[in-house]
Amino acid sequence: MRISGATVLLTGVTGGIGGALAAGLAGLGAKLVVSGRREEALAPLAERYGARAVLADLADASDVERLAREAADADVLVANAALPSSGDLLEYTPEQIDRAFAVNLRAPAVLARLMAPAMVEAGRGHLVFVGSISGKAATRSASLYSGTKFGLRGFALGLRQDLRGTGVGVSVVQPGFVRDAGMFAETGARPPAGMRTVSPRQVVRGVVRAVERDVAELNVAPLELRLLSAVAGQFPGFAERVQRGAGEATLRQVVAAQRSRR
Repeated sequence: MRISGATVLLTGVTGGIGGALAAGLAGLGAKLVVSGRREEALAPLAERYGARAVLADLADASDVERLAREAADADVLVANAALPSSGDLLEYTPEQIDRAFAVNLRAPAVLARLMAPAMVEAGRGHLVFVGSISGKAATRSASLYSGTKFGLRGFALGLRQDLRGTGVGVSVVQPGFVRDAGMFAETGARPPAGMRTVSPRQVVRGVVRAVERDVAELNVAPLELRLLSAVAGQFPGFAERVQRGAGEATLRQVVAAQRSRR
């Protein structure tokens, strides 16, 4: 797939790195369909990039189905919308847990299920799921978020095998600590000492590369974080001991900011 000339459905355009993705994809000649749940934020972005806007709350199953219908002509899905869901699981209500899984995991899966048949019939298309390094390595105060992102990674890689040979590609793009956008920029938290960050532009480049080169999994993170996440995936007990203390100050900052917004 080429981005230029393709119709791209981008979810979560009003938060996190969504704005950077919209700018980058539009700059490469994509015809955007953008989605978000806040009309006051969605409309100006749609106007700026000449995009078609679809107001939708991805926690609402009927909205997800409507979004798929209204973007049925899309060649590419970039499932970017997600809730941070940081904090101790015991502080969440069952309704909040349902919403996190609905937005972060169910909505991308259902969008893929509803949009993939037309792509398969056309013999071309791409499904990109924006995950997180938290989908490879679990950390304290992120059990809910990691649960959704571990699930998204498994779903994407399994779906890729299901669609092999159809002309439809599937990728999962997993950023590390992103500066200038997303929850770390919004909360003012800093990554653990010695841990480098990546820019929103690097995430955009990762998404574009995933689509245009049909990459299965792309981790947008510095080498040290990629290595640590790989080790953590194989040796979670060891990773827990290494993490103990190193990232707790950062996590406390993020969790405190998330609590203040609930």
